[in-house]
Amino acid sequence: MNIYVRNLSYNLTEQELSNLFSEFGEVTSVKIIKDKITGRAKGFGFVEMSDDNAAAEAISKINGSDVKGRPIQAEKALPPKQRD
Repeated sequence: MNIYVRNLSYNLTEQELSNLFSEFGEVTSVKIIKDKITGRAKGFGFVEMSDDNAAAEAISKINGSDVKGRPIQAEKALPPKQRD
């Protein structure tokens, strides 16, 4: 399952985000989205987990929790919209 995570601290690393979710199961990828010009984190990203049940548990436990002073929000990511 791909998980959309937002309201991230700008100094949170991908490794720290991975560690947070790996408490619930195997994390297969983590991507914090960064500005192309400045390289600064935009405050959101994606975590992919191999087990949907573990991902659902992670979402329910992590959503709203305080990480580096910010209440992060996690939810199942929607598929990207088709562009015409």
